Amino acid sequence: MSTSAPAAAPVAASASGAAPASVSITPIFIRLKLSLLRNGLKGSSKRKFAYFGALAAALVVAFFATLGLALLRGHAHASAVVVLLAAVLALCWTFVPLFFPTGDETLDPSRLVMLPLRPRPLVRALLASSLVGVGPLFTLCLAAGSAIAVARGAAGAVAAVLAVPLLLLGCVALARAVATANVRLLTSRKGRDLALLSGLLIAVGAQVANLAGQRLFQVGGLEKLEPAADVVRWLPPATAVGMVDSASEGSYGTAAVQLLITVAALGLLLWFWERSLTKLMVTPDGSTIAAAKEKKQRAPGADGSARGPWSLLPDDRTGAAMQRSLRYIVRDPKTKAAWVSALAVGLIVPAANAVQGHGSVYLACFASGMLGVQMYNQFGQDTSAFWMVAQTLSTARDAFVELRARALALALVTVPYTAVVAAVTAALVGDWSGFPGALGVALALLGSMLCTGALASARFPYSIPTDGAFKNVAPGQGALAWMGIFGGLFASALICAPVIVLAVYLATTQHSLTWILLPVGAAWGTLAAWVGLRLAAPTVARRIPEILLAVSKG
Repeated sequence: MSTSAPAAAPVAASASGAAPASVSITPIFIRLKLSLLRNGLKGSSKRKFAYFGALAAALVVAFFATLGLALLRGHAHASAVVVLLAAVLALCWTFVPLFFPTGDETLDPSRLVMLPLRPRPLVRALLASSLVGVGPLFTLCLAAGSAIAVARGAAGAVAAVLAVPLLLLGCVALARAVATANVRLLTSRKGRDLALLSGLLIAVGAQVANLAGQRLFQVGGLEKLEPAADVVRWLPPATAVGMVDSASEGSYGTAAVQLLITVAALGLLLWFWERSLTKLMVTPDGSTIAAAKEKKQRAPGADGSARGPWSLLPDDRTGAAMQRSLRYIVRDPKTKAAWVSALAVGLIVPAANAVQGHGSVYLACFASGMLGVQMYNQFGQDTSAFWMVAQTLSTARDAFVELRARALALALVTVPYTAVVAAVTAALVGDWSGFPGALGVALALLGSMLCTGALASARFPYSIPTDGAFKNVAPGQGALAWMGIFGGLFASALICAPVIVLAVYLATTQHSLTWILLPVGAAWGTLAAWVGLRLAAPTVARRIPEILLAVSKG
């Protein structure tokens, strides 16, 4: 984020004789946030399309979600639903920005340490700039829909007018306060390694949400929310929605107490944020302290060859590129986090569904799908160091060998892992006869994703910043990355559609022949991956300068 504009305001004020404290930096930070959004869309029509496409999708979801909440008006359990929804929103705002940033560089306040800014005005400015974006707009829509669902009468309308901004401010302040309090931890190497747990938490949370959703759709499911809602309505910022319901019911004393709790919690949160920001600005960074000497790595053999498991790899460019990719998985914090999350989710989803009694052995495809996503943006994980690889890519043949080595490294982990997940799922559901077919479909899907991943890496590369734990995509490239991934998933499903159709046919008519899917799926996946690598190689060789520029923006 450019820091010249905020610094210029206090300096200009001092030069003119005015007190720096009298200069409001809030409009400056809002303009900076708008500039970040605007500048991130310059120079790329694909990026504009991806961003506005994601914005349109978010607005559509927000519209229907708000409409659905408004239709709950008058329902006996509407208050329980909206109160718990407010609590879920607060939890998402608290933890999601730590691991899934949206490109807002101001989430890392350590960038502002060298500027002559006081903590309290900085808190106001950051809070105001945080209200600009798709996330706050989406939250505002849900907050308005929740208030409409429970607001009745004049008192309820007045309470709703107060509750909507209080809920939004509470969510945004939670995100900022938690980010500021943990910025030093999460920007350290140890903190980035701790971020690996986010994948497990998300996987477990998804399964909890799945179980909760199934119970809600049962007869009398909403009644089960009432005990939890009775507790949550007294926990800020969900107290803001609870206040609307209490005022609508005529319990003005209860509504006043809930309003007081909401305002007091928001004030306490802002005070904690300001205190954390002050401590961050006056405490020396651990990076200025001499680090302990690293342990010496085991030296290669006298002839320059690798030792240990690395010696099993080919002694050529393919083996060297495979080793580099595998070392990224072990050593690079962000690559490691992505792989751990994919491994965890790939096993938890099929196993959890099998334990619940409605799983299928074909859910093992989830494992190959989660790991196949790692093929996308292969050059982005190299960051600016891609220039060293680019120097060796003089022909399409060189690019093909490089891409093939990266695909082989991914398959070296994914193929046996998918087989294990398929075996575990088959054991849990008691369907060993379907194991070969499920594994065949999973391998076909993996090969299709290697195909689309190679093409996406060549045509839609993006940068993965290395200067913080808050960003996995460079500012302005987030929507492009998500659109590329989802587009690749859709294309992969189309590529392996013949195998899927064959699997459905055999499962319904010739179940005893489903074992044929194993060789057919393996062959189909291998062919799809080879075709994708062949098609992507000339593009990589031709677009090396563009790829290097795209992956070096972080």
